[in-house]
Amino acid sequence: MAPPSTRRSGHSRRAQYTNFFGYVLAFGGALVGVVFLLFSRVDSGTGAGLRGAAGDVAAPAATAGAAARSGSQSFFDVVAGYFTKGSDVARLKREVDLARVRLAEADAVREENGRLKAVMGLAEGEPRAVAVTRLIGSSGGSTRRFGTIGAGSGQGVGVGMPVRAPLGLVGRVLEVGSHSARILLVTDQQSVVPVRRARDGIPAFATGRGDGTIQLRLISLGINPLHVGDAFVTSGAGGLYHPDIGFAVVVRLLPDGAIARPLADPGTTEFVTVEPIWEAATRGNELPPPPADGK
Repeated sequence: MAPPSTRRSGHSRRAQYTNFFGYVLAFGGALVGVVFLLFSRVDSGTGAGLRGAAGDVAAPAATAGAAARSGSQSFFDVVAGYFTKGSDVARLKREVDLARVRLAEADAVREENGRLKAVMGLAEGEPRAVAVTRLIGSSGGSTRRFGTIGAGSGQGVGVGMPVRAPLGLVGRVLEVGSHSARILLVTDQQSVVPVRRARDGIPAFATGRGDGTIQLRLISLGINPLHVGDAFVTSGAGGLYHPDIGFAVVVRLLPDGAIARPLADPGTTEFVTVEPIWEAATRGNELPPPPADGK
C-alpha cells in the first residue's frame, strides 16, 4: 500500500494565507487603537487635536444626517398631530392665554427696568453672537453628554464659549477643530451652571445627571421653597454664561433642591448660537476710565 501524501493541497495553503493575513490585520488594528489610546491618556492636547481633526472630517456627513433627522421629525410630528389634535388645541389655547398674561407682565418689568437703567446711566446690550450654526450630533446613549456643532476656530469659536438654542442654554465649547467643535451639554455630570429661579431670584447650582435631566442644589439650606413647574435661568455668576438665559423647569422635588428638565433638548435642537464668554464680553463693553482732573 502506497504511503499517504504529505503535501498540502492548494486550497489548504490559501486557507492558511487567509488566516495569516487576517491575524496580521487584526493585530495591526489593535496596535493602532492602543497608540491612539496612549496619546489621549498621556497628551490631552494631542488627543484633543486628533478628535478635532476627526470631527472636521465627519462634519459634512453629520450635517447631512442632522438635516435628514430634522426633516423626518417634522414629518412624524405632522402625522401625530392628526391623532391628538382635539385635546392639544384646547390645552394649547389655555397655554397661549397664560403666555399672553406672562408676556404683558414681562413687558411691564422690562419697561420699568429700562427707566431705572436710564436714570442710573447704565447701558443695556446683548452679547454679539460669535457664530450661528447647526447642532450636527449629540450623544444620548452613554453616561457622558457631548454634542458637535458645525463651526470651529475658523469661525471664531473658542474653548469655554456658551452655546444656546432659541429655548435656552445647551452647553459650552469643550474642544475646537477648524470647522467643528465639541461641546459639553448641560446634562453631563461634569457640567455645573449657576442659576436662579426666574420669578424671585432664589440661587442654585445646576449639575447634569447624565440621563437627560438636571439636579438643582439650593445654596441656602432650610425649607425647600421650590415647586414643580418653577422656571430657572442662568444667574451670570462666575462670569461664563450670560445672565437670564432660559435653562430648565422643575419636574420633581428633592429635600435639598429638585430635578429639572432642560428647556433646550439637544435631540430636537437644530440650530444653535455660540456666544462669547460673558465676563470677557463685559470687559470688552466697559467704558474707558474718566480722565484725571485738569486733563
